[in-house]
Amino acid sequence: MKPFRRETALYLLAFVLALAVRLIRLGAWPLTDLEAKWALQALGVAQGTQPALGSQPAYVLLTSIFFFIFGGGTNFLARFVPALIGSALAFVPFLFRERLRPRPSLILAFFLALDPGLVALSRQAGSSILAITFLFFAWGFWEKKNTRWAGIFAGLALLSGPALWAGLLGLGLTWAIRQAWERGLRTESAQSPARSEWLSALWFGIGTLVFGGTLFFLSPNGLSAWMSALPEYIAGWQNPSGFSFGFLLFSLVVYQPLALILGLIALVRGWRYGSLRVKRLSLWALVTLLLALFYPARQASGLAWMLIPLWSLAALELTRNLNIFREERVEVLGVVSLSVLILTFSWLDFLALIQLPVPSDQTALRMGLLFGSLFLLVVSILLVAVGWSIRSARLGAIWGLVAVLSVYSLGAMFGAGGLRASPGSEFWSSGALPAEEYLLLTTVDQVSDWSKTNVNAQPITIVGIKSPALEWLLRKHKVEVVDSLDVSVSPPIIITTEQDNPGLAAGYRGQGFVWRQQPLWGNALLPDWMSWIVFRQMPQTSETIIVWVRSDLFIDSTGMKP
Repeated sequence: MKPFRRETALYLLAFVLALAVRLIRLGAWPLTDLEAKWALQALGVAQGTQPALGSQPAYVLLTSIFFFIFGGGTNFLARFVPALIGSALAFVPFLFRERLRPRPSLILAFFLALDPGLVALSRQAGSSILAITFLFFAWGFWEKKNTRWAGIFAGLALLSGPALWAGLLGLGLTWAIRQAWERGLRTESAQSPARSEWLSALWFGIGTLVFGGTLFFLSPNGLSAWMSALPEYIAGWQNPSGFSFGFLLFSLVVYQPLALILGLIALVRGWRYGSLRVKRLSLWALVTLLLALFYPARQASGLAWMLIPLWSLAALELTRNLNIFREERVEVLGVVSLSVLILTFSWLDFLALIQLPVPSDQTALRMGLLFGSLFLLVVSILLVAVGWSIRSARLGAIWGLVAVLSVYSLGAMFGAGGLRASPGSEFWSSGALPAEEYLLLTTVDQVSDWSKTNVNAQPITIVGIKSPALEWLLRKHKVEVVDSLDVSVSPPIIITTEQDNPGLAAGYRGQGFVWRQQPLWGNALLPDWMSWIVFRQMPQTSETIIVWVRSDLFIDSTGMKP
């Protein structure tokens, strides 16, 4: 298909934007327990300790290369590989431009570059975004008849963990339903791939599994690690996560309202006029949504597979509204301006509303203004449709909505991706975020420096705390994790849970630190949810841990230092 003017440059622009929003402040926040679990494995590989690898060898082995090159692990490097590969997702629509058409494909590239959920996944240490990107690259190169690269990316996808199997199951069910549904339709039969093409892809896929899965035989246990991904995904069907059905749907509405509205408009229009492309995309979106909803171990990240077809539908609908005739531009611009003005006023009124006590006279007034302004917008659009034209009213309303929701989506992206000055409570988070990690590390390093003249010299014993994030934070120290403390030993620094420790109180000095904080989603009331939509703040429960330092290590101690 012939490219249009500056198409390549625009795809590069989408990639640069995607890379920018994924790299800015990438290492600003500490790793969560789930992130640290994989980062510690990568650090072990880089240091040559041959750790047992989990179900995401692609992330672990690729990240270990950067840890080795730079001489150690940092929060930024731990998240660098997902950020880089997640940015490459902006190139995926180019591989499917024949199926989707050039202009919708280009719009889709920008949607994927800036989607809040995909940005959040790309800024987390782990292989979920790797599975999505590698699988679509494998599919895209297969479409392009480039079987070698298709095999390579398929092999990388298989190394990317349990998230791959959720995507494959969604694609497989969609394909099966399509075959039964389109059996009676007259469609051109696709040419079956030749045996040589299958063999080429197979051999390159196997080669990628062998060489990539072992890091060219430097980490042989990575070859078997990828096979644990499927059992881990299947186990999720038996282990509920506690993330409710309603939360998942609510997160879709809150984080992707632009995609949802444009996608639904495209869906209705496509089914009404019999668009086969829209029907297929909507079927795929529905199947992946239902899989995410009914998967017991559901998380917001499970919606990532649905976002691809949903944003594709949105891109098709937006493309349809690009063609504005010269003689109707003034009318359309007027409707856009009016829509933006009224919607902005409604949002500002909502901001004031959530800060008022309920019930009160001011609250009732604000509610009346909110619904009145939205009613005024609807009436105004109807008057434009009657007085000027339905087309001008439709185009103005859609572009006004797109303008306002685009700004909202950027704000949601900044929140979900951790780009704000202070972290909020997000559905797309990979877990509880450590709160006072900097103070804890500073305290431990200072005590170590006082007693050994080296901030990393003193060993640390962690008692009864299962937190990979804590081990990652203290990775420059010698760390030992035990279930209970041996009474016959007196380690210099001990970290325990918040509980009475009479044995430690005699010979140690302790300081408490807030460690993990978890949003109380299930206990939130309506005012809490309204405040969360705007400020991403939610009541939280905190876990406190205590750092115990042996008394003779302090500067004011009269005893001999070890």
